[in-house]
Amino acid sequence: MSHVRKRRDGFRVRLEPEETALLRALMEQMLALLGEESGEDGELASLGIAENATKSDDPVLARLFPDAYRDDGEAAGEFRRYTEMGLRDGKREAARAVLGALGEGGTDTVLDEKRMQEWLRALNDVRLALGTRLDITEDWYEEAGGMDPRDPRAPMFAAYDWLTMLQDGLVRALE
Repeated sequence: MSHVRKRRDGFRVRLEPEETALLRALMEQMLALLGEESGEDGELASLGIAENATKSDDPVLARLFPDAYRDDGEAAGEFRRYTEMGLRDGKREAARAVLGALGEGGTDTVLDEKRMQEWLRALNDVRLALGTRLDITEDWYEEAGGMDPRDPRAPMFAAYDWLTMLQDGLVRALE
């Protein structure tokens, strides 16, 4: 079972081998979902401005990169054009920070506050992605508790629950 403790030199995170493997797989899937670095060329791309940024048809990407202006499509598109490249880069960086701290078997690492914040952002992104795929609602815990263990969604609900507990442990360590 994962443990998070505050220390003088940072925050110690210990994960069992199975937890490390799960977190690695989830972060790799997040990186695949986010795609590679922007392939756009040109002066605007070098400034972090996308020429053709549009809201994704994929509900997970739409959740990770929601419209800033729900009632104004033109303003939402313009805002997305200026922000999405940077947001994607930040999400990639956070996922890579988690991957970089994971051990080959289990994980026993000390994170400074900057890395801790990256972990929290990455965990939040993965929880949003899983929650969207599972159509998580406020009563998800009851639904998962009554689920047949052979249900193909059961492992994803278990992963979501574990991520919630890990994220909670990180937040509590920061207090």
